[in-house]
Amino acid sequence: MASFAATELGLLLPSLSPTPGNSRPTSSPLGPSNKPSVSFSFSLRAPPAATRLTPRNGRVPVAAAGTKHLMGSLTKTDGLKFAVVVARFNEVVTNLLLEGALETFRRYSVDNDDITVVKVPGSFEVPVVAQKLGKSGNFHAIVCIGAVIRGDTTHYDAVANSAASGVLNAGLSSGVPCIFGVLTCDDMDQALNRAGGKAGNKGAEAALTAIEMASLFKHHLPK
Repeated sequence: MASFAATELGLLLPSLSPTPGNSRPTSSPLGPSNKPSVSFSFSLRAPPAATRLTPRNGRVPVAAAGTKHLMGSLTKTDGLKFAVVVARFNEVVTNLLLEGALETFRRYSVDNDDITVVKVPGSFEVPVVAQKLGKSGNFHAIVCIGAVIRGDTTHYDAVANSAASGVLNAGLSSGVPCIFGVLTCDDMDQALNRAGGKAGNKGAEAALTAIEMASLFKHHLPK
């Protein structure tokens, strides 16, 4: 930054060079002077285009040459293997989420032979199975699907919090992406809207995330 500022200052300061032909004696009350007068030309030059930076939101962007960006691909699905852990509780919702996930895998050319579906009693049991599958080394990503709907007791909060933290810990402990596709809704209408209704299908979104994360880990973040 110091060298850049010095360059900018050098470009903006006037050129302090005497102008030829302007040296001539000047008179003074004390008599003629033999010293020439010197005039200075003043010019402003714009910085070269290569060093010109456009401020954005009051800040000058920093150009980071050679930065490496890693991202998973949705098209490189060859050889990727997935597991889907599905809670049977609230099955009218979780079956729709499962269908959305499987349809997304097919749309992105994942072979049926590369998908394993495991069903468990409820969302509380999803994380431990996801962790077991992740540690098996047979899968590149695990999709965790369930539906927890609020009732009149605090049971909802306990199950929802346990499912969320459990899926996170399953991914951290196994080193395999475990994607959270468990709905936590106030009522059945909200759940159905997120299982293929007006709000889309969260099972499909979870499968899409699983493909991208599996590709990222396989091609850019190998063990």
